[in-house]
Amino acid sequence: MKKLVTTCVLVSSLLLMAAFGTKEPEVAPPPPQQTTQSDTSGVENSGAAVEDAAGPSGELLSKRIVFFDFDSADIRGDSQAVVGAHARHLAGNPSQKVRLEGHADERGSREYNIGLGERRSQAVRRALLLQGVAEAQLSTVSYGEERPAEAGSTEQAYAANRRVEIVYVR
Repeated sequence: MKKLVTTCVLVSSLLLMAAFGTKEPEVAPPPPQQTTQSDTSGVENSGAAVEDAAGPSGELLSKRIVFFDFDSADIRGDSQAVVGAHARHLAGNPSQKVRLEGHADERGSREYNIGLGERRSQAVRRALLLQGVAEAQLSTVSYGEERPAEAGSTEQAYAANRRVEIVYVR
């Protein structure tokens, strides 16, 4: 069974790399970002500074990053409110769509991190679906360790890179 799961993760990783390669997906550019310091974790949170055509604004809605603990695909408690705010917004705006981009820190193999990023994006997807968001509004992708939010091999950098980014698309 473990070999089957490993094979599936490897095949998924190869398909994602073949599909996306080094070319960016053709979607609306991400909203402007502003950095704020989180009181509970010491991890920097990014969020949109103002409302734009691609997504909502507001205290929790301006935060577009869901953080995870090391080697985990369980949404951290300090990110639950962010997921809930986006779920309410999306459920109330059925024409709005998001892409959930899963990421991992640099520890672990490339293949493992692609799988971990996928599990993280699927965890956020499931949480949004359970809160009334339509399946057609959501897409997921895993970038594994390939797109770090913060460079370096410190615990702060690792923590910033264990994330799912909620990207509003047109």
